[in-house]
Amino acid sequence: MTTLAAGFDLKGRSAVVTGASGGLGFAIARGLALAGADVRVHGRDPIRTAEAVARIVAEGGRATAMIADLEDEQALTDTVATIGPLDILVNNAGRRDRRPLADLTRADVRRMLEVNLVAPFDLVRLLAPGMRAGGRVVNVTSIAGPIARAGDAAYTASKGALEALTRALAAELGPRGTTVNAVAPGFFATDANAGMVADAAVAQHLRSRTALGRWGKPEEIVGAVLFLASPAASYITGQVLAVDGGYTAHF
Repeated sequence: MTTLAAGFDLKGRSAVVTGASGGLGFAIARGLALAGADVRVHGRDPIRTAEAVARIVAEGGRATAMIADLEDEQALTDTVATIGPLDILVNNAGRRDRRPLADLTRADVRRMLEVNLVAPFDLVRLLAPGMRAGGRVVNVTSIAGPIARAGDAAYTASKGALEALTRALAAELGPRGTTVNAVAPGFFATDANAGMVADAAVAQHLRSRTALGRWGKPEEIVGAVLFLASPAASYITGQVLAVDGGYTAHF
């Protein structure tokens, strides 16, 4: 193995990926596992999560299920207590509620923040002390953090806050050798976005607004996360890498 290739080898490393029973989270968990990591696949639904684990194992990866409700503080604390020494944490789980401002209540906003901001904060708080030297935290934010559109205020605010938290955690955890970075996805063709993927108007928007002119495929998020989670990114922290087909660079 060349020195360069060794920089992306995750053999012997352990990882937790939240929201990994489907969509981008599954693609990330699968990618880390196939790169050699022993991955805990987090989900709320035991059946879906077990199926995700089975798919990864069938391909030769090492994976186990981690069932937890990220909004339940005690349950999350109890689950984290069962995790041994950790190398990589990927905070991918997220919630979205696309509604106009007038249709959202305080409770709606709080539910979004619980999953998109408070849970990542809590997981880092609980897991960072037990991370081995050279630990990696990768938060999955969104291009909806630095840019916005009407009818998505709560989600945009929560992802912008997660981006700010990424910088703050990088500053706080840097002295112990832990890096904290983020990946900001653009438009990805996941099951959760199936309705939008089938919408001809959205397809036309992406053709005109995105440099690559198309939806991203879930597996196309993996390289960015793998890089930031690997030894190859040992001197990178507090950064946000947009994986958006050029959406935020193109007008």
